[in-house]
Amino acid sequence: MRIPVVRTTLLAATLALVACQGGFPMNASAPQPVAGKVTDVSAFEAFIATRPTPEAFRQTYPDVTLVLPGQIATKELRFDNSRYFAHLDEQGRIVGGKFQ
Repeated sequence: MRIPVVRTTLLAATLALVACQGGFPMNASAPQPVAGKVTDVSAFEAFIATRPTPEAFRQTYPDVTLVLPGQIATKELRFDNSRYFAHLDEQGRIVGGKFQ
């Protein structure tokens, strides 16, 4: 009877130590930041399809300038996918847009 209790206690202690040391990712679904301009357009479109918040966009694509509705932007024309003009829904999430 004591053996199962000891095994359960050791297992719980091991799992607690692994979790405290970062052995299990706490937010495994968060996308990794993408450096530079958008080169993989299909991956970018899949990300936009998740309806990210502007904060999530900036965390995932830190080098892409995000222009939200109502923000003033220069009229320069960029062909390198480095500036994204977003369309927002009622909750303020990005639901589409275009590079310009």
